[in-house]
Amino acid sequence: MRPLLPALAALFAATLLPAPLAAQQGPTALQREIDRRAATVMPRVVEWRRDFHQHPELSNRETRTSGIVAAHLEKLGIRVRRLAGTGVVGVLTGGKPGPVVALRADMDALPVAEQVDLPFKSTVRSTYNGQDVGVMHACGHDMHTAILMGVAEVLSGMRAQLPGTVVFLFQPAEEGVPAGETGGAPRMIAEGALDDPKVGAIFGLHVFAGYRTNDVVLRPAGLMASSDTWGMTVLGRQTHGGMPWGGVDPIVISSQVINGFQTIVSRQADLTTSPAVVTVGTIHGGVRFNIVPDSVVMTGTVRVFDPSMRDSIKVRMDRMAQGIAGASGATAALRFEGAGNPVTFNDPALTEKIRPTVERVAGRDRTIAGQVTTTAEDYAWYQQKVPGVYLFLGVTPPGEDLKAVARNHSPKFFADEAALPTGVRLLANLAADYLAWTK
Repeated sequence: MRPLLPALAALFAATLLPAPLAAQQGPTALQREIDRRAATVMPRVVEWRRDFHQHPELSNRETRTSGIVAAHLEKLGIRVRRLAGTGVVGVLTGGKPGPVVALRADMDALPVAEQVDLPFKSTVRSTYNGQDVGVMHACGHDMHTAILMGVAEVLSGMRAQLPGTVVFLFQPAEEGVPAGETGGAPRMIAEGALDDPKVGAIFGLHVFAGYRTNDVVLRPAGLMASSDTWGMTVLGRQTHGGMPWGGVDPIVISSQVINGFQTIVSRQADLTTSPAVVTVGTIHGGVRFNIVPDSVVMTGTVRVFDPSMRDSIKVRMDRMAQGIAGASGATAALRFEGAGNPVTFNDPALTEKIRPTVERVAGRDRTIAGQVTTTAEDYAWYQQKVPGVYLFLGVTPPGEDLKAVARNHSPKFFADEAALPTGVRLLANLAADYLAWTK
């Protein structure tokens, strides 16, 4: 680990001081103990984060990462289970009987070649769906994993004071699994991540560019959109590129379908009900400049917040694709991959219940409502099973333009490590406060 710069160390120390309190006179002895232990573990959290950042692993390939996580939990005396391929579940039983709360972190990186000049920059390359790709923690999962490892160390050191059980979920494949595989939150749930012991509530956080470092977004109800992945094959008839009338051109037809899809959002979806996005992410067709190919294959995503609109858009896409293709003598076959992700929906009552905790840790002035976002998260599947809240933690440093900064999934994504202490304190306090409320 590289030594922390004095300015960064000072900023860490500042974030560990008790913030202005929202709903009580002062922190309890347990809360003060969490803060003290969080300060102690921070150098290790930074070290873990930098190590994971330099050694990223793609979805369902998090072997090294999960091995480090499991070894750490076992060293702390936390019961460990391995499931969902590379998933890790740690169970910390407190010294007093009580409820069960889960905390979740995702571990996988993205097929992105890093363009940020860091001493611990990723230079890893791998294979993704048959393509050679760079690999980068372009969404901050390295920070999530390091934060939750820090929380595990903090809470395990005070287990005798905990009235209940904390379950640590280190999840693979949040970004989606390679073709032909299963994984992520649905597989974690199917293999019993919430059942041994039975979890009563779940909390998680995601670092987010575009929010100032140490801002915390706390929003009830819908936070992130549902997401569906689709694929489509437009089948025409191959012919000479110089005589297109001798065949049926699937490239031209596909362009018409793409334009048509955008009118579903602009002219057929009631956007006063919910934001909606229909995106074409890939399009492949043809092998040579003078050949009209037989077929074109496209893939993309649909994002909405309203279940009925979600169903309606799928029906309209299929109808439009078939209609446009049929009018030109082609066919279009649209398919949706799996069940997609539901809306990331924060339980309203639980969201309000934890507001004093968030305001105490982050400060009332740093606790913001934020906006809904059409990004998506498979964390939503946990919220289908138990009440849960998902929060955003800002990681854009002071002085950066919040509107111009590189966003999550960009090769230039940068996450400010000064947010790490807030992340550790936030999840540790949420777990401890929940156990105290419901014991």
